[in-house]
Amino acid sequence: QVQLVESGGGSVQAGGSLRLSCAASEYIYSIYNMAWFRQAPGKEREGVALINTVSRSTYYADSVKGRFTISHDNAKNTLYLQMNSLTPEDTAMYYCAAGGYGLVMSTYNYWGQGTQVTVSS
Repeated sequence: QVQLVESGGGSVQAGGSLRLSCAASEYIYSIYNMAWFRQAPGKEREGVALINTVSRSTYYADSVKGRFTISHDNAKNTLYLQMNSLTPEDTAMYYCAAGGYGLVMSTYNYWGQGTQVTVSS
């Protein structure tokens, strides 16, 4: 059973940066898309960013475009999310996921446990 483990969350002031990591316990063959989702208190989980680990193409939600960068290191089996210019609206639990399509949550088979990001004003 493949496990995804996130790290890098924390508390930061508005305007600050954080880098999230998601380490996979093993290489996931035939899984091309990896993504970050987030869920704020009282809100539904939403897709943030997606990367195809083969083509390296990326996709971002409008709310984070230009501020967040998703990347993947094949050698380390690790997914990253660099988050800059953070705002309090970015406060949420962030989850990495693998094996789905687009940013459609229900299509993803593998999920991490989440890492909390808190942005204060």
